[in-house]
Amino acid sequence: MIESSITKKGQTTLPKPVRETLGLKAGDRVRYVISDGEVRMLPVRPIRRLSGVLQHDCPAVTVEEMEQAAAAGACEE
Repeated sequence: MIESSITKKGQTTLPKPVRETLGLKAGDRVRYVISDGEVRMLPVRPIRRLSGVLQHDCPAVTVEEMEQAAAAGACEE
């Protein structure tokens, strides 16, 4: 179990294993989710960090082709 102290100002230092697990660096932001008396801390990822996440090796499709595929899928049952 990993622990850290809270200062009088309500601040704490995230232990290195926590920063490494979340991939956090100086200046990064975190989000807190409170549910059922527990708190989850999640890294906030800027859009620019998502560049290149979705890889594909096929040709791009047009909006018209997407609409046709959606219409065809909506008709199938």
